[in-house]
Amino acid sequence: MTAREALRIAELRLAAAGVPSPRVDAELLVAHLLGVKRSAVHLDPEVDVDGLEPLLSRREDREPLAYVIGEWGFRGLVLKTDRRALVPRPETETVVERALALIRDAPQPRVLDIGVGSGAIALSIADEHSGARVTAVDISSDALALARENAERLGLDVALRRGGIDAAAEGWDLVVSNPPYVESLEELDPELTFEPSAALLGGALHGEIARAARTTWLVLEVGDDQASQVADELAAAGYADITITKDLSGRERVVEGRRG
Repeated sequence: MTAREALRIAELRLAAAGVPSPRVDAELLVAHLLGVKRSAVHLDPEVDVDGLEPLLSRREDREPLAYVIGEWGFRGLVLKTDRRALVPRPETETVVERALALIRDAPQPRVLDIGVGSGAIALSIADEHSGARVTAVDISSDALALARENAERLGLDVALRRGGIDAAAEGWDLVVSNPPYVESLEELDPELTFEPSAALLGGALHGEIARAARTTWLVLEVGDDQASQVADELAAAGYADITITKDLSGRERVVEGRRG
């Protein structure tokens, strides 16, 4: 099968399966099989493409593309991705942006990431702040194993250990977290059913983290329409300089505060 044929077939089948961006996904699948960037898939339309069917079938079933191809870009990193942890999402890049802004002038800030998942937040901070001493915890041993694989592949020094919110009480310059905040998977994209539910479904953890944390700064990712409530929880827990930041899509996504 040529690249031209593979792109046409993949786009048609993905569109029929209800995939929101069938052409983009088709290009990314073919690019992965060819070992090239997406922008290069049209340069040689007659080149042979092997191995499309098993990957295309998985994406037709609405398995996340990041799991199908086994890696995903996040800020400047390429992370290994599979069902052990959530797919790194663009909105979480805003969390990292705010975290880095708050510790920019600290030469060796002590940073804790609660719920490390694939390692996206912790590894990005370690990558972009060379002096940061980053620790990351997760209650999932599977997620920790994936984060460790990513740290080793990228050559980044992050201390990884099993743990949860209690780690926030140890004393830090920055605590950052993207805790579970989805109330229900009903009426949401079917891709979410492939991701670990424990990392998606939950509530009230923002307030728990805020109350438990002994930290100078706290940065939290929040769900749609949750920012004001979480900001109030930070205020009730004694935080000052509370700020809400929108992600690139214009949704209020990050709540931060400084311990008073």
